[in-house]
Amino acid sequence: MPGFPDSFRIGGIAIQPATVLAPMAGVTDTVFRRFIRNLGGCGLIMTEFTSAHGVSASLRARKPTRTLKYLAFEPEEHPISAQLFGAEPVVMADAARVCQDLGFDILDINFGCPVNKVVKCNGGSGLLRDLPLVERILREVRAAVSIPFTMKFRAGWNDEELVAVRMARLAEDSGLQAVALHPRTREQGYSGNADWRRIAEVKDAVKIPVIGNGDIVRPEDAVRMVAETGCDGVMIGRAASSNPWIFRQIRQYLASGRYDHPTERDRYEMMRTYYSMLIERDEPDTVGKMKQFATYFTHGVRNGARLRAEVYHAHQAREILERVDAFFDGAGIPAGALSS
Repeated sequence: MPGFPDSFRIGGIAIQPATVLAPMAGVTDTVFRRFIRNLGGCGLIMTEFTSAHGVSASLRARKPTRTLKYLAFEPEEHPISAQLFGAEPVVMADAARVCQDLGFDILDINFGCPVNKVVKCNGGSGLLRDLPLVERILREVRAAVSIPFTMKFRAGWNDEELVAVRMARLAEDSGLQAVALHPRTREQGYSGNADWRRIAEVKDAVKIPVIGNGDIVRPEDAVRMVAETGCDGVMIGRAASSNPWIFRQIRQYLASGRYDHPTERDRYEMMRTYYSMLIERDEPDTVGKMKQFATYFTHGVRNGARLRAEVYHAHQAREILERVDAFFDGAGIPAGALSS
């Protein structure tokens, strides 16, 4: 489709297609990232945002820490970006070195998270009110690592304190190779509409690639964002949780002007595949994760509320899988009749 980029580059890393899975706490772990990667159409995946303090502390720990589990990834996830948050330049630099040593392709810093417990520690979007500290962090981290370096940020603290253009210029001047903007303010949280005009303003202000984020729910939205803002790529977060096919749909839409809508069989295969991947990994939070994703994955399923209740009332991972099989079997999709 005319105007939509085939790819873009972050330093020496080619992002093709020009689509990015946004970092989401509690969602974009290695299982979900590999699940998205296997569905196709996503050019770059990112970790959950991870505490730089936790990463730095792991260097002194005798046993692997929970924080380092957030940074676990498999070879098939490349290209992959590690996202950190924090407010102390030296600590951020130490954590960045760990990420580089772990083999990440790209390092990203979060200046966008609006959650109170992060903001109260001056992390995430809390730093949008202290641009001198932002600059110190960027320069300290840039000096610490050689891999490509990016940041994701919001437009400002509120509508009276907009700093999107200033942040992007700081990034470019500090040697970062791309930025991603979610154009809501911290005060907005996830309410209201994302003002894409702010993405266009950032694109006009810097020469490094600009990735647009916010309110992309359908492939048409991704195409419209690029047309309206001139951004180099699009980043999708919450929509990918309930519609993990969205990246593949964008690719189809760009090629033909149309895209496939998931069938009941597709939704069954999605749940069963993801749940099987969780069970195979055998983490302590497997059952909790299966219940969490039942909330996302049952959107669009006929009688989805009943399926969610079935999952929520189960206590074992295998029991959840059996209940999913039984539900779809009752809908005429036999268990075990999955596509290869």
